[in-house]
Amino acid sequence: MDADLVATRLAQLAAAIAEPARARMLCSLLDGHARTATELAAVAEVAASTASVHLARLREQKLVDALAQGKHRYFRLAGPEVAAALESLQVLAGVPQAGFQPNTPSRLRAARTCYDHMAGAAGVALHDHLQRQGWLHSSDGSSYELTADGARAMEGWGVDVEAARAKRRRFACACLDWSERRPHLGGALGAAWLDLSLRRGWVKPDLDSRALSLTPKARREVPALFGVG
Repeated sequence: MDADLVATRLAQLAAAIAEPARARMLCSLLDGHARTATELAAVAEVAASTASVHLARLREQKLVDALAQGKHRYFRLAGPEVAAALESLQVLAGVPQAGFQPNTPSRLRAARTCYDHMAGAAGVALHDHLQRQGWLHSSDGSSYELTADGARAMEGWGVDVEAARAKRRRFACACLDWSERRPHLGGALGAAWLDLSLRRGWVKPDLDSRALSLTPKARREVPALFGVG
C-alpha cells in the first residue's frame, strides 16, 4: 500500500478518535454493549445535535456501526479490531475501563419474551454459546445460518430445525437486547428455542409480565445454554 495513503488514513482515524467527546463515546462502547445517541450524548457531555455530528464522523471513519431496533437506533463499535485498538490506546493512556450499568428490573433482565423469542441475559447466553461453538454463520452481521454441527446440536436439544427453516420468515437473526445491549437469537429459530424451553419446563412464564423464570430443571440439564453453567 502507498505510504502516503497509509499516513493519510492513520491521520484521519487519529483525528476522529482524538476529539474528547468522540473518545468518550468510543470508550463507553468498549464493554460490548450498544447505546443510543441520547445515551452517548450524555456520556460525551454534549447536546443531542452535537452528538449526531460526532456519530456521523465515527461512522464515516468506520469506527462505529448503527443498528435500528424498533423505534430506537443503537450504536456499537464497528468490530473487534476497533476494540483492540482502543484498548491498546487505553493501556498507553493508563486509564481504567468503565463497566456497563443496566437499569432494567432484575426479573426482566434475567429472562423475558421478546415477541415470540427469548430475551434478557438467558437469551444472550444462548446466542453467545452458539457463537463460541462456531455454530452460527453470518454473511451480513445480522442474519444467521446454522452450520451442520450447529443444526445437529439444536436437533439434539429438541429443536425442529427444518420446521423452523420452513417458516415464511427470517430463519435466524441477531436481535439487539434492550437490557443487555447485546444480541440475542431472534427469527424462527429463536421462536423454536423459546417454544422448546417452555415445553421442556426450562422456563416458566410470568402471569402478569413478559418475565420468564429459569427452573431448577434448566440449571440441571442445560445450564450453559442459559448462562448459569
